[in-house]
Amino acid sequence: MKHLSVALVLLALSGCAEPTADYSEYSIAELHDAMHRDELSAEELVGWYQDQIAAIDQSGPMLNSVIELNPDALTIARALDEEWQESGPRGPMHGIPVLLKANIDTADRMRTTAGSLALENHIAEEDAFLVKRLRDAGAIILGKTNLSEWANFRSTRSSSGWSSVGGQTKNPYDLTRNPCGSSSGSGVAVAANLTAVAVGTETDGSVVCPSGINGIVGIKPTLGLVSRSGIIPIAHSQDTAGPMARSVRDAAILLTAMTGKDMNDPDSAASPDPDEDYASGLAADGLDGKRIGVIATYYGAGANPGVQALFEQSIETIAAQGATIVPDLEVDISDAMAAEGTVLRYEFKHDLNAYLENAGTAVASIDDVIEFNEDNADTVMPIFGQERMLSSAEKGTLDDPEYLEALDRSRNGAREALIAVMDEHNLDALIAPTNSPAWKTDHANGDHYLLSSSSFAAVSGFPNVTVPAGFVSDLPIGLSFIGKRFEDKALIEIAYAFEQASKARKPPALVQGEF
Repeated sequence: MKHLSVALVLLALSGCAEPTADYSEYSIAELHDAMHRDELSAEELVGWYQDQIAAIDQSGPMLNSVIELNPDALTIARALDEEWQESGPRGPMHGIPVLLKANIDTADRMRTTAGSLALENHIAEEDAFLVKRLRDAGAIILGKTNLSEWANFRSTRSSSGWSSVGGQTKNPYDLTRNPCGSSSGSGVAVAANLTAVAVGTETDGSVVCPSGINGIVGIKPTLGLVSRSGIIPIAHSQDTAGPMARSVRDAAILLTAMTGKDMNDPDSAASPDPDEDYASGLAADGLDGKRIGVIATYYGAGANPGVQALFEQSIETIAAQGATIVPDLEVDISDAMAAEGTVLRYEFKHDLNAYLENAGTAVASIDDVIEFNEDNADTVMPIFGQERMLSSAEKGTLDDPEYLEALDRSRNGAREALIAVMDEHNLDALIAPTNSPAWKTDHANGDHYLLSSSSFAAVSGFPNVTVPAGFVSDLPIGLSFIGKRFEDKALIEIAYAFEQASKARKPPALVQGEF
C-alpha cells in the first residue's frame, strides 16, 4: 500500500479547493448538473473522493479497496475544468472520476500488478484500449482497485479480494464478510462512494458477483463488446471488462465510453455498432410487453430460503410492470461447465505468456511467476497456494485436441442451450439470482460460494446485467438479467425498468459515518 500513501501525501500538498457538499450517492448526471451550475469542479470532485478514500478506505473501517491513487489525477482534472470553461464538456463522462481494476494497463505513473508482487513495479508502456477510450471521453482515472490476485486464477482455495500487493478487501455492509471476486475492490469502492464509477473484469462471475454482493449494478457485456487489449488475461474465450456503478444509467454511460472497435482484439473488431449509446432509450416502462424466462437450474437453486423469497418477489415486480413471466425453465449447461476449467487452464497459460512476453516485467512467463511465488512464499502465499497456476502450466498449446474439444463443448454448448430455450419461448431475457448473502471471509478455508448464476453468460459470452434486488440478513442480493449475444442495449433497458420499479439499493451504513 506504499504507493497509495505517496499519493495521499501529494494530495495533502496540492492545496486543491475542498468542496463543502457531500457527493455520496450522486449520479453522473447530478455531478454534471453541479458542474454546469459552477457549484463543483472536476478538481474538487477528485479531491472529495480522495478524502473519502483516506477516511473510509485507508482508515476508519479500512475497506482496503483502492490499491493505488493516480498522482496526476488533480492535474488532469484541472485541465479538464479549463477545457469545460473554454469549449464545454466532451460528453457525460467529462471530469468524472473512474477507478480501474489493477489488471488494466495505464501508461502513467501507476502500476498494473494484477495484485501480484511479481508485478509490483510493472508500469505499462501503453494504455489499455478501454483506458484510451475513457481518457478521450474526458474521464479521470482516479486510481487502481484491489482484486483477487491474478483475477482469482491462482488457487483453488483463495479468499476473494485478497492479493499479495493489496491485502484483503472488506465488504462495506459487514466488515467481517467477503466482497466476492475478483473485481472486489471496484465493487466495494463504488458501493462505499469512493468513486463515481469503476471498471472490473470478468471471466466467470468477477463483475456480477462483487456487484451483487456489494449492492450495485454490474454489466458483464457480450464478449468482444469491450476490447481486452492491455488487460492482464485469464482466458480470451471468456474475458471481458465491464462497468460497475450505483445505477443502471451510470453503468450504461460508462459502457458507452468504454466501447469501440479495436483491431488488435479479434472479438472487438467483429462487434457491431461501436458508437452505440447504451444510456439512450432508458425508460421506466421498459419491461412492458417483454417476455422474461425464470431459470430454475442455477447453481445453488433453493439453497437459501431468503434468496428464494426475494427472487419470487422480484418476479412479481417484473410481472407488475407488464412483462410476461415464463417460469421454471431448465437451462442445461452442465457439460459446458464441466469443460470450462480445461479451457481456462489452456488459455491462461497461453494468454498470460503472451502478455508477459511483451510487458517488460521481471517475470516473462507463467513458469517465471510460479518460481517467483515459490521463492517468495512467505509474502505471496501466506494463506493459499497456486494450484491453478501449476495445473495451467502443465497444459499444452491451443492446438491440442483436448483444448479444442473442451472449447467446443463449453462455448458452443452454452450458447446452444441458451439460444434454444430463449427461441422456444420467444424470450427477451432470462433471470436468476446473482449471489447468496456474503460469506464470512475465511483465510483458513477459502471462499464459500453457495449460489451463482454467472456461468450461463460467462461461458457463452452472452451479456449479463445484475441489479440490486434487496437484502437478506441486511446483506445485498442481486438479480441477473441474461440476454442474447450483442443484445446488450435491450438487456440494459430491461434491467433499468426493474431498477426503477424495485428501487432496492441502499448504501452501506459506513457511508453515513456509522462505523
